[in-house]
Order: sequence, then structure tokens, then C-alpha cells
Amino acid sequence: MGTYLNPGNSGFTGIRNDTYVDKSGLIGLINDTIETPRRLTCISRPRRFGKSFAAKMLCAYYDKTCDSSALFDDLKIAADEETRESYRKHLNQYNVIYLDMTNVMGKSGGQNIISFIQSKVTEELASMYTEMKIENVFDETLIHVVELTGTKFVMIIDEWDAPIREAKDRPDLQRKYLEFLRSLFKNSGMTSKIFAAVYMTGILPVKKDGSQSAISDFLEYTMVKPRQFGPYVGFTEGEVRGLCEMYGNDFTMMKKWYDGYSFRNLDSVYNPNSVMKAIINDDFDSYWTQTSAAESLMGYINLDFDGLGRTVTELIGGVETEVDTKGFANDLTTFRDRDDVLTLLIHLGYLTYNEETRSAHIPNQEIRQEFARAIRQVKRDDTIRRVRESEQLIADTVQGNEEAVARQIEKVHEEESPLYYNNEQALRSVIKRAYFSYGDEYMMFEELPSGAGYADIVYLPKKGSMLPALVIELKWNKSAEGAIRQIHEKRYPKAIEGYGGEILLVGISYSKEAPAGRRQHHCRIERFEGDAGIAGTRAQP
Repeated sequence: MGTYLNPGNSGFTGIRNDTYVDKSGLIGLINDTIETPRRLTCISRPRRFGKSFAAKMLCAYYDKTCDSSALFDDLKIAADEETRESYRKHLNQYNVIYLDMTNVMGKSGGQNIISFIQSKVTEELASMYTEMKIENVFDETLIHVVELTGTKFVMIIDEWDAPIREAKDRPDLQRKYLEFLRSLFKNSGMTSKIFAAVYMTGILPVKKDGSQSAISDFLEYTMVKPRQFGPYVGFTEGEVRGLCEMYGNDFTMMKKWYDGYSFRNLDSVYNPNSVMKAIINDDFDSYWTQTSAAESLMGYINLDFDGLGRTVTELIGGVETEVDTKGFANDLTTFRDRDDVLTLLIHLGYLTYNEETRSAHIPNQEIRQEFARAIRQVKRDDTIRRVRESEQLIADTVQGNEEAVARQIEKVHEEESPLYYNNEQALRSVIKRAYFSYGDEYMMFEELPSGAGYADIVYLPKKGSMLPALVIELKWNKSAEGAIRQIHEKRYPKAIEGYGGEILLVGISYSKEAPAGRRQHHCRIERFEGDAGIAGTRAQP
């Protein structure tokens, strides 16, 4: 077994020795592409979303120099009637070339990565097949090995985009790397002679040359369009429920903190790294901040294309924003406008994309917390002002300053012109923009089932916070008093009956019929005097 040729199954063995969520169905999808025109697959997903786990699983499965049946025979790929036959057919049948491009960049010094790859793979091939011919051209050497052995290669490239990300200032290195990939995976008949299948994974989709992918023959599955690979991007809801039941974790809180990635035909996908850390540590926290991805967020926010700073504050508040993902060049440097930056944030996992509405939003509490941290470091005057105004709004709400609350809501509405109210959903959007800095002290819930209806917005204090809970009811073209009355009549505080602290009822209304020059927003704040005996705890941070 080698480092680059046939690395064996030890990596996947270590994974199986720990808590393992069965993602072997991915093998079935790759098996379907073997020896077909669809043999080239590129899957991109964020850091800490299990890319290397999947690569090690595929290495263990395809590597002909080991017997991996004990690692897979109890998994879905072996048990499923639809995949059982192909599972047996392809198990440990191929020479595997495995490249971890982050590792390659480190060992080669980032200089001659192509010659480094070629020499290392050729060296290990020569050690395994002493009678093989070594040609001056790398793909011809691979052809000779296939002719000698009668076995094609499965190539697995992990972190394929490391040269794109880590050598941002080296366009010459990037160009040579892409040319190397083109030489192996071009539509000339050579690829099909050498490779049974190729699996490439990274954070970014394939780099574009102009408007086209630089390696055009790959079928790509991204955070914008994962298609049939969606269940293998992260953990599904069923998988997380099972883990919570197994380890006794609060599923509702797990969902609030780490869910939120949604794809067509798959509504709930969770960050797998954060879920596992929450289980191991028995603590809901932002584990994202422990990744290098978090360090770059502020820099992207500072690229204030087309008012991106304002868009970010809205995203933190829970508002969706439209995004055109088509023009993104799939690198970390080529930004033409706001949409390119937002598209990058989708691929990095900071945002989730709704294909039907072509809009993006922050997926969960973990990521919202990272955005809130980052935006406080942005030195732009307008951003600083927005943060201060939102913090003051929360303070005014807690203090019962109805006039000040109404004024600030009015101000936010005017700044969002031409955002016109035509229903309570539009009013809710303005409220979320106004209270966007809530993340330091609160968790937000929308349309929370309670009593005889749904509470519009509930801000529930985090563990350790001394602030009261806020139950907010919104009324369009009706009175704030009517909003408070509805809170009582429909028993909305029942939504947080497990919360033992103080509760404020906040009614906010908008009247488009108000005389010119007068505020159109009104606010009424009451302290909830309900069941004093309700006991419970605040939401964990």
C-alpha cells in the first residue's frame, strides 16, 4: 500500500471504529458512473462537511490491494437490493490513485506540484509493477499500467481546489494545475482508456475560464445544485434524530443550531461536524468558529459591493436575499458584484440557497452567531450605525419605551424604500431587519405554534442572559392594542411555557391610512402576568 497509489482501508477503518453515520449510498451513485460517459464526478461542499470521510470510504471500497468486505458488508450499500449486485461487482477491484491536494501543496512547497504528483505516483507504480514502462508523458505511463494489468484506475482527488484557494496570488501555478487536470480528463478517448471513474471533491466548484468550466467534462454537484448527491452533503434529519435518540440530546435545539441547509427534494441537511461535536461535548455551541473558514468571513463582508454590508445585516436578522449564482468564477479573488460574494458564501456554507426562489439566507444559529461576530469588526460607518441602532432598539423594547421602538421601526422601513407593505409578512421582514443584532442575547423563532395560533416572532433569551423573552405580534393596517389583545386571546406565551423568566408582549402595527407627516408605526408593550408558576430553563447558547 502506498500514499498516492492504493492507500488501503486504514483511514476508513478508523472512521468505522467511531460513531458512524452510514453514507455508503454514495458508493452506489459512483458505481452507476463506472465505465460510462458520466465517469467524471465533482462534488463541492463546505469545510468540515465530511469530504475527507467520503474520500477515505471510496479509497477503502475500490482499492484492489486490500479486502474491505468487513467494513462494508453491514452497511446500506450491501443490504439494499438495488445496490447489492454492483457493490459486490466493484468491491476492491481497481487501482486507486488518491491525491489529497492540501497535503500535496504542503509537501511540494506549493511550487512544482504537477511534477511532484507525477513523480510520486510513477514511483509507487514502478515499485508495484516492476515490468512497467515509464514514459515521458504521465497519461501514457498510466495507459501502459492499464495494458499491463488489465485494470483501470479509480482516481480520487480530495480538496481538489486547494491550489485555487491557497495560491490565490499564483495564477501561473493555478493555470498549470488546471492544464494538468485537463490533460487527464479531456474528451479525447484517453480518459476512458485510463479511468473507470474519477471522484473529485473540494469546497469550490470547478474553476471557470470565462463562462465555462476549465475542466468541462466533469458532472458537477454543488451547494447550489447537489441534485441526487444532496443526502451525502451532510446529515439528514432522520440521521440526526437517530443520533439524538441514541445519545439523549435535545433534537429541537440540534435543529435550531445546525440545520437549515435545504435542497430540492431534501428540506433538512445538518452540518455533520457541528452535530457530532455537540453530541461529544453535550453542548450546543458554534463549532464553526474553530475552523479556518470563520477567519475569512469579515474580509468578504468588507467587500461592500452594491450595499453588501446592509444585505448582511438583513441576513443576520433572518431576511432572505435574492442571489444570481450564474456568473461566479469559482475562486476566491474574482468578484464583480454583490452576487459573486454571496455565491461564494453559499459554497463556503455561510448561506444556504433556495433553488426555487433563487434566494439565500443564513441557515442556522451557529452561522448567524459567526456573522454577528464578524460584522462587529467591520469598520464601515454605516455598519457600525446599524449595529448600534439595533442594539438600542432591543434596549428600548426591554425598557418599555414604546415611542422609541415605533420611531426606529419607522426609520428602518423608510431606509428600505421602496419596500411597501401589502401584508403582515412584509411588516415581519422590517421587524427582523430592525432587531438583527438579537443574536448576542436571544434565539429567534418564527411562527411558533402556541395556544390557538402561531406567535409571529419570539425572541427567547440564551442561557445566562438576564433579558426577558419577547413575544412579538405584528399587525398590518390594524392597531398595536389589537395585536396585544390577540396575544392574550390566542395564548401565544404558551409557546414558551417551559421558560421560567420574564416575558414581554410586544404589539407592533402599521397604518397606511395615517395622516401625512405622522408616524405610521405604533407599538404597545406589556409585561406578561400569566402563570407565575411556570418553571423551566432558558435556551442553551
